[in-house]
Amino acid sequence: MKRIVTIQDISCVGKCSLTVALPIISAMGVETAIIPTAVLSTHTMFKGFTFRDLTADIKPIMDHWEKEGISFDAIYTGYLGSFEQIDLMKELFSRFRGKGTTVVVDPCMADNGKLYPGFTEAFAKAMAGLCSQADIIVPNLTEASFMLGIPYKAAGSYDQAYIEDLLKKLASLGAKEVVLKGIELPDKKGKIGIASYNAKTKQISWYFHTKMSTSFHGTGDIFASVLTGALVRGLSLEKAYALAGDFVVQSIKKTLSHKDHNTYGVDFEAAFPTLVRRLEKELKA
Repeated sequence: MKRIVTIQDISCVGKCSLTVALPIISAMGVETAIIPTAVLSTHTMFKGFTFRDLTADIKPIMDHWEKEGISFDAIYTGYLGSFEQIDLMKELFSRFRGKGTTVVVDPCMADNGKLYPGFTEAFAKAMAGLCSQADIIVPNLTEASFMLGIPYKAAGSYDQAYIEDLLKKLASLGAKEVVLKGIELPDKKGKIGIASYNAKTKQISWYFHTKMSTSFHGTGDIFASVLTGALVRGLSLEKAYALAGDFVVQSIKKTLSHKDHNTYGVDFEAAFPTLVRRLEKELKA
């Protein structure tokens, strides 16, 4: 069985980070190892949550794994809370990146034109440094802007040429492939898209799906988790992010079908049968 290690925080209640990545990747038929970077009682949409930093535990975990000869088919990083954790991820890449290991970095730190609380432009530059060591990065438009040090452009204020230039600039950070999320073009009304760029072939690919009227916390984590799982199972990058984007839409639809749905996460569990069927279909194609 293939094995992915994902490194991000864990909220005891709330659907994001590890409570999303672990079940999704496991459901896709991939063994999922984890390094929790912090434990929270709930995710940060709740007030008064508890927080325990686990940075001090990361290096001893790596030491033990290295002693045991444990290896991974992919390394996938999500939300990282400090400069020290970014540095530790660079060390983890160095120690556990085998010949066939794919490194995926989701630079979770910003959205809707703003950095998340506690993050700075200096942190965005440090995250760009981590992205330089990745095989694949999956930023949204806000994260891309902060990592490149350029002004953020909201939907309706950019065109296809701007996105293509952004992809190339992101690739210049050092990653082999870039997947950019949350694209809205003037000629794609009611759609939201994903674009990718291959630094070697210079090829740009696009995929658009339905834009849902309601947004939920944690959907970016769902996207990155499905993409990483699909890659390890053998799908191409283009098929992997199409599957990921469609699964996010399906999960939101399942959530909105419940009159009493909560506001802190999507009902991705109910969409698992669709995900598994689609994955197996793609693998047989």
